[in-house]
Amino acid sequence: MTAVLGAFRRGGWHTSPDTAALPGPRTAYRLALVPEIVADADHKWWQAVRTDLPPLTDRRELLLAALELFAQGRVEIGGLGEQDADGFRAALWETAGLPGPLVDRWCALLRESLLKAGAGAPADDRLALVALPGNTFTCLDSVLGEAERSGAVWVRPSRREPLSAARLVAALLAVGWPAARLGLYPCAQRSLHGLLRRADRQVVYGGTGLAAALRTAPTLTLHGPGRGCALVPSGMPAGEAVAWLLPLVAGDSGRFCSNVRTIICADREQSASLASSLADALDAIAPARHHTDWPLTVFRDPDTAHRALRSVRERMRPDDRMLTRRDPIALVDGAPCVLPRLVLIQDPEGHPLVGHEVPFPFAAVLHARPDAVRSFTAGSLFVHRPVPSAPRPAK
Repeated sequence: MTAVLGAFRRGGWHTSPDTAALPGPRTAYRLALVPEIVADADHKWWQAVRTDLPPLTDRRELLLAALELFAQGRVEIGGLGEQDADGFRAALWETAGLPGPLVDRWCALLRESLLKAGAGAPADDRLALVALPGNTFTCLDSVLGEAERSGAVWVRPSRREPLSAARLVAALLAVGWPAARLGLYPCAQRSLHGLLRRADRQVVYGGTGLAAALRTAPTLTLHGPGRGCALVPSGMPAGEAVAWLLPLVAGDSGRFCSNVRTIICADREQSASLASSLADALDAIAPARHHTDWPLTVFRDPDTAHRALRSVRERMRPDDRMLTRRDPIALVDGAPCVLPRLVLIQDPEGHPLVGHEVPFPFAAVLHARPDAVRSFTAGSLFVHRPVPSAPRPAK
């Protein structure tokens, strides 16, 4: 029996005659899609009710309580019914290929992010829209941030992974968040622009294609590719460098925009030896569902896995070397898991693998002179440098 995950609009859960299947060869989930004409009518409804809503106080406390339910509790989700923590993790594994240890970590990161957030701007009555990506649900921290300061927040979940957004909306409702101040608007890509026009503030996550299609506006915050890179100083011991780089490349299954994609070494010999040692460490990561150190995701759409792998191979030049030695795909519970890949670049000038992002752990290692480093880091939002070790005390 197929369950249809509903949209949340006008204070209640609703289904739709237009639905889309969630990923997975045997998925039992479909997603109700909201047409643009319905979103337009809902926006008029919000404009009519917004001034009559009572003030919402103690927002931070309610958000923390909702996150506790999100991670460990039981909530009622429209179209799915009651869902406990184990059911949430099972559903994410079945549809998005996210293993339990990764879900646990991301839940903890959401709570940590909220606790670290300082007091924001005073709350207003504006409508905020957050359009989420499918690579990680830690971007729900933007939903939390907008909920804390906005009159209402509408969430446009990824059609690849809408379950986490729906669960957060259900958790907020369960702790007493006013229903009129929440919306879950799954929609086709063509309808996203209409939602953006109707919102007073917009937070959008997406790749370069989406970024190029959106018009920038003072109210729009766009989170695009991070193209993370790491700068390895000359003389850094290989073992120390590998210990520093491994979590930057393989952490969070390579799904974060801050993950390192390009490793820049100060001298050529260092780049070759370091790349070889790092490739060995990446090849040692086991593709197991319950791996707790470096959990890897699986792809519920095999074509997506193969396209991502091809995007690396097709960008390699004849002199480049693939240093990871395992077959690139392993099956985990019958689903393809793309294993970490590491390429040593010989001639980095204008290389298409520099900053290339894929939804699995991948990095390219290159050598660059100090005066050329800036040309490789210019497009990166995250430039990682090792923290100097404290000097050892004299004996």
